[in-house]
Amino acid sequence: MCRNIRVLHNFEPPATSDEVQAAALQYVRKVGGAAKPSAANQSAYDKAVAAVAAATQELLDALVTTAPPKDREVEAAKAKARSAERYGS
Repeated sequence: MCRNIRVLHNFEPPATSDEVQAAALQYVRKVGGAAKPSAANQSAYDKAVAAVAAATQELLDALVTTAPPKDREVEAAKAKARSAERYGS
C-alpha cells in the first residue's frame, strides 16, 4: 500500500471528503505511475479519482465496528514516535 494513504475508518470525527479525495488521488497516482499525468491522460486520471473517492466513501459509510473511535491527535503522535524511532530524528 502507498505510505501516503492513511487509514480513514473509525476516527472521531469521521474522515472528511478532502481526506477521502486525497487518498483516492494518491491511489490513482500510484496505480497510474505518474504524479502529474500528461494532458492526454488528465481526463482519465480525474475520472479514476472521482470513482475511487466515491467507492472509498461508500465503503467508509458501510463499515461497522464495535471498537471505540480513534483520536486523530493520539494516532498522529504515535506515528510521529514511530517515525522518530525509524529514522532516528
